[in-house]
Parts: sequence; C-alpha cells; structure tokens
Amino acid sequence: MPASTIKTPIVKVSSTQSARTDDTLAIEEPLEIKLEYGADDQRRVKNISVTMRTPGHDAELATGFLFTEGIIKNADEIQSAKHSFIACAENKENTILVSLEPQVEPHLQNTERNFYTSSSCGVCGKGSISAIRTVSSFTGQPDEMVVHSALLYQLPDILRRHQRVFDDTGGLHASALFTPVGELLLLREDVGRHNALDKLIGAAMMYNWLPLQQTILVLSGRASFELIQKAAMSGIAIIAAVGAPSSLAVQLAGEFNITLIGFLRDERFNIYTGAHRVMTPVDRLALNNNLTGES
Repeated sequence: MPASTIKTPIVKVSSTQSARTDDTLAIEEPLEIKLEYGADDQRRVKNISVTMRTPGHDAELATGFLFTEGIIKNADEIQSAKHSFIACAENKENTILVSLEPQVEPHLQNTERNFYTSSSCGVCGKGSISAIRTVSSFTGQPDEMVVHSALLYQLPDILRRHQRVFDDTGGLHASALFTPVGELLLLREDVGRHNALDKLIGAAMMYNWLPLQQTILVLSGRASFELIQKAAMSGIAIIAAVGAPSSLAVQLAGEFNITLIGFLRDERFNIYTGAHRVMTPVDRLALNNNLTGES
C-alpha cells in the first residue's frame, strides 16, 4: 500500500506565541484514468480524466468513477483495472488503466464534461502545477499585504455567523472573501466545497474585482489542490482553511507564493507557506535559541 501521509515544516501559532515544528499532511496526488476498449483486434485507449486523490485503492476509485459517470453499466463489463506504467518517469503509480471486455461499448459521450486534464504530464504533481501556471493571468502581482494573527483568529466566527443556509441544513461548505482588516466582502455556500468557491470567484468576476490579491480567502473545511488551484487562478494571496491542507495543496501554494493557513480555529493555526504575510506572536523557540546561543 502506498504512503498516505507526509511530514512538512510549519509555523504553529497559538494565542500569544508561535513556534516552528512539523506537521503530518494527507498526501494528495493526481490519478490519470485511462480506458481500454474495443474488439480484440481493434483495441483503443482513451484518456478519461485526471482526478486528485490520496494514493491507495486506485482501481476501486477508477472503476467507481466510470460507473458513477455513466461510462460503464456494471462490473461485468470490466476485464481488468491496474496501474499503467506508460506514464511520466516519476510517479508511475499515478496512472490506472481500466480494460473493458471486447464486446462492451462504453458511453464515451459522458466523458465530455470538463474533467481536469493538461497537455503536459497530467499524472505528475509538477506537471499539474505547470499547467496551471501557463493559464493563470495573475501571476507576479504586487505583493504588499500583511495580516496579524489576532485578525485571523476572528475570521472563522464571522464566517460561521453568516452561513445562513448552514444554519438550516448543517451540511454546507462555505467560501468567503475578507479585506485585510477583516471586513466580510462576499460569501457563498454549497454542498460541494469546489462549487462554493466557484460561486464566490464567479461573483467576484461579475463585480469586476479580479485579481483578488488584496483579499483573504477563508474556507470552512479542508484545503485541497483544486481549491488552491482556483484561488491561484483568481490572484488570491492568502488562504485560511478551518481544516487541514493536503500535500499537493501545500506544494501548489508554495509554487505560487500563496500564504496557506490550516486548522484556523480556537485562536490557533498552522502556516504552511508564505509566512512572511502573517504577523505572529513572538517565536518563543527562536527567542530561546538566541538567548542560549543555539542555532
């Protein structure tokens, strides 16, 4: 079974102090799903989708995806599902090939939705990040925003107070934009965390607010690769999530010089990337090292 977690250095901020330590992240990597079908003498292979996942049970993920998208009807149509090594030199385990029985005709019209793919090596995190860099219009924007930890502590409560639909259902994700002084600009809710952020960015675009580099994005749940991707596309420089980030989310945030904060609740949070934009309490560990002459 492939590894599902990874260690990363962070700045841990809590109430009136901060310290440097390590944190454990859930690994997030792309999985490319390929489909082989056709008669024995006319076999064809089609790239179906690239999806972000924690490695493990990849065959189940691929076959379940094909079924829920209506591309196949049942398990009897599947001949095999296994990792394919016709991929990038790195991360060879990130391609899965599902082979159908020769007589099965997949419903390929159901693959025309906007699945995430790229012209580069889609099964490598590096390739996925490079693809985003080529299409983002807001890289290299002016970078002058700094926020204080005391301000960040307040944002989850403000977010929660304005989740009107959540109050009724208890089951919605939210994305919100704040000014550098903590003023709520915009909030959107949805059962899907990706949909909530899409709604938020879509509204900001209609208001002609893009790029959003002078705002703070607050997420009600965890921070995944797709959410960081959407934020990077809109020029957001600071992302604060109530939940945990994944490994690829941290990598992408670092590549785009985005400040990524996780576990923002109860007057504490972790800074995974871009700590220069956050005014933290005294770093007690660094102070102690200076006093004792340690390096």
